Amino acid sequence: MMLLLCLSLIKGRLDEAEGNKIMTAKKMELINEQASPLFRIMYVHDAKEPSLRKFDNNICAFHIGDGYILSVAHNLRSPGVLRSISPEVYETGLQARFNKDQARFFEQHYPVDYLSGKHHLASNEPAVLQELANILAQVRFDTRWVTLAAMKVCTPHLLIQFRNGLFYNDRGLTELIDPNMQFFEGGIQRQTYLLELELVHAFYNEDIALYRIVNVPQQLLQRLPCVRPDYTLLDNDVPAMYCLQSAPVNEVGRLLNDARIEGHLDHFTMFADHVTGSYVIDGIRYLVKGYFRFGSSGAPYLLYDEAENEFVVNAIQSEASPLQLSINSNMAGNYQYVNAIATPLHSIKDKLEEFMTG
Repeated sequence: MMLLLCLSLIKGRLDEAEGNKIMTAKKMELINEQASPLFRIMYVHDAKEPSLRKFDNNICAFHIGDGYILSVAHNLRSPGVLRSISPEVYETGLQARFNKDQARFFEQHYPVDYLSGKHHLASNEPAVLQELANILAQVRFDTRWVTLAAMKVCTPHLLIQFRNGLFYNDRGLTELIDPNMQFFEGGIQRQTYLLELELVHAFYNEDIALYRIVNVPQQLLQRLPCVRPDYTLLDNDVPAMYCLQSAPVNEVGRLLNDARIEGHLDHFTMFADHVTGSYVIDGIRYLVKGYFRFGSSGAPYLLYDEAENEFVVNAIQSEASPLQLSINSNMAGNYQYVNAIATPLHSIKDKLEEFMTG
């Protein structure tokens, strides 16, 4: 009897050690460029014209399968930048609104490309950019990123980067990608690929945005690493939770760090919208403690499913939660970020499943 008990204990410890080994390997996959579901979204002007292409509105995002991408929504209604303007938008959306001085100033700083008919921003001077923004506000032209994307002024894209020149080390897949949508960045020693996205739905209250990859072959979507959603509403006794986010120094790298739920809240905050006024972000959130970098919004919070030997995503990083400190009796500008606010996917379960299966 004692022998059987000892053998059982030994087997249990061996199984535990093997389980830990598998989990460690899965953790390494999460930060490996060949296996990680973590990416970035950027809004791109003139995406297929390398000499004119411009990037803005960088945000964390992750793939949940079948080409569906989750990120946050609070960046969508912030004011964007008009890097280039199509003839249609310029003539019908802008020109009729300008007075003579405004039209002259715009034409000076947005010279027309007579081959394409587009107007391209030709200045980076802060004073000029501010005056252009002032004019757009005066004529009530909607420059929110969500509107610019809807007008095709710019388009959201998923950025995928590799140390070598191939898309997931597969020459066949690489050849399926438009040569204009891939390029080598010498400064970071990475080959960058752009996959076009469309915004499927913005859950503004929950601060979650659902995108879908479009205009790419199905083979590419099937190769893209993903993480399965988990809709459990967690208590604060979860033994282990992890945040997968960009590395501390530069978003080209990835970081997987421990996180802990410290509480729950019925959240409420107001976000500015220069077109419609402030809007409400509210609902159930986790109060999470653990390292997170500035710019981690959109990062997934992961749990390990031991039965399936895989990580699943349970929540998404939404906002920083600052603790205000007094230094020399002065509280102005003194913030220490010790917590984050995360939205559990439980909050959008029914709608998300409907979009993904509809």
